[in-house]
Parts: sequence; structure tokens; C-alpha cells
Amino acid sequence: MPNPYGAPEISVNAVDEKLKAEDDFVLLDVREPYELLRAALPDRRVQLAPVSRLAQFQLEGLPIEAQAQDADIIVFCHHGVRSAQVTQWLRQQGWTNVASMAGGIDAWAQVIDASVGRY
Repeated sequence: MPNPYGAPEISVNAVDEKLKAEDDFVLLDVREPYELLRAALPDRRVQLAPVSRLAQFQLEGLPIEAQAQDADIIVFCHHGVRSAQVTQWLRQQGWTNVASMAGGIDAWAQVIDASVGRY
């Protein structure tokens, strides 16, 4: 189901393919720190930028790996709502290669790898 923000989305299957292909991209996790204890994607490309941090610091809240406007970024959260908001916000700020992972980490746990955890 498309998100209500009109953000471009990428399926968990397509993200899994990119991970397996060792593609160079940023997996931007915008969940809050307490959520990481319940479910996490163990990959070197995961960078944290909680929505609360982005709200406070705006673009300066982005990790260095996500600061280039042409960086390949896949944003994810719990179910895909916050990631869609952040994706649209980044696109409004000039980022050109950013998409939201449809269904978030919950969809990842259901479709790709249950060991990441669900909450």
C-alpha cells in the first residue's frame, strides 16, 4: 500500500537484494533509540538518525554518510510512516536518491528475517 506522503518506496525484497549484492548505500534508521533494543538490522550500512534528532537538528542531524544530496539512501522505521515522512522531507531539501523501505523493519521481520525481532 502506498504511503500517505507520496514518498518513493522500495520493497523489503529489493532492499534484501541490494544488501546481498553488497551495493554501497545508506540504510537510514529513523527510529528512536529505545526501539533498537526490540528490533535491529545488523549491517554496516545502517546509520541512525532518530526523527527526534532530525526535528531538533534538521539536516545537521544526519549522519555524515547521508549528508551528500546524491547519496543512495533507503530510510526505514517501524512500519514505514516516519521513514516516508523523512524521505519526503529529504527530497524537499534537494536529496535525489532517497526512498522509504515499505513496511519498515516490521515487514523485514515478516518477509526476510524474523531474527531481527518484532514489536
